[in-house]
Amino acid sequence: MTNIWHNAGARGKLLCLLLLAVLVATPLAADRYLLSVLILVFYFAYLGQAWNLLMGFAGQLSLGHALYLGLGAYTATALWTLFGIGPWLGVFIAIPVAAAAGMFVGWLGWRFAIEGVYFALLTIAFAEFTRIGFDHLQVTGASAGLFLSVNSPGSDKWWNLGGGPLLYYYLALILAAGATFLVAYLRQSPLGYRWLAVREDPEAARAVGIDIFRARMIAMLFSASMTAVGGVFYGFYYRNLFPSQVFDIGRSIELILAPIIGGLGTIFGPVVGALILTPLGESLTALMEALGINAPGVKLIFYGLMLMVIISLRPDGVWPWLARRLGLSGARK
Repeated sequence: MTNIWHNAGARGKLLCLLLLAVLVATPLAADRYLLSVLILVFYFAYLGQAWNLLMGFAGQLSLGHALYLGLGAYTATALWTLFGIGPWLGVFIAIPVAAAAGMFVGWLGWRFAIEGVYFALLTIAFAEFTRIGFDHLQVTGASAGLFLSVNSPGSDKWWNLGGGPLLYYYLALILAAGATFLVAYLRQSPLGYRWLAVREDPEAARAVGIDIFRARMIAMLFSASMTAVGGVFYGFYYRNLFPSQVFDIGRSIELILAPIIGGLGTIFGPVVGALILTPLGESLTALMEALGINAPGVKLIFYGLMLMVIISLRPDGVWPWLARRLGLSGARK
């Protein structure tokens, strides 16, 4: 961590500290709606970092990350609903559940040389199989959904994530900031350099002694585990889960947009992408509601248009261009 901070540069350090100070103090002046939007910004920034580790660094395209999000969410919420096990303990059970699923998908794909678009299809298939399974799993409510009761003992306590938006705001901020620091650390570690070598040229990486299979499996382990934590947050924040929503491919696409728009393989790309997409998407939704227009898919259409525009104008993402404009030396990574 010391090297990361040392290499940030004076301007980069100042901007990071200023941004953190503003975000910490924001609840003093923000209303409930603004807090809810910022919670989603941090949430998608966090999930974007998790996916960025696998795709941006290790070069493995997953379009089924909703699998790990849903497993994390269902594991923690089911433990609370059925056995009264709180989320702070449940998350340590949700992580290995999602990690095991991710390791199995990775093992099945890379051990049998399923790569590229075929690996992406494999991840979609597993997410869809799991969705169908949970649609018929009665213990978690099947297709009718799983709901967290607000009347159960202790459900309103902060240690059971029963607080108001202020609790979720700071929790989401900690998750996003922690994930960014973790990604920055991994990016400059020997493991990070192995990931980049595997991403750029697997055969050359193998020729210099890098275990490609092991490097990819570690990336999947990190990515799936982090996504599971985001799933726990999702389950207790929304307090209801439906297989058709949480495991849907649309959920997977939603969580990968921020790093693609911000900049794949960069440290701050997912954060910038979430800061751009989420407020615009929520504003569009609010505008449609104010005008009395019922258009459920308008946000996805808007995201698609934004994706096409930004990819056309900034193929490398917004963050590398923004870093150059701000004069942040070395920050484009």
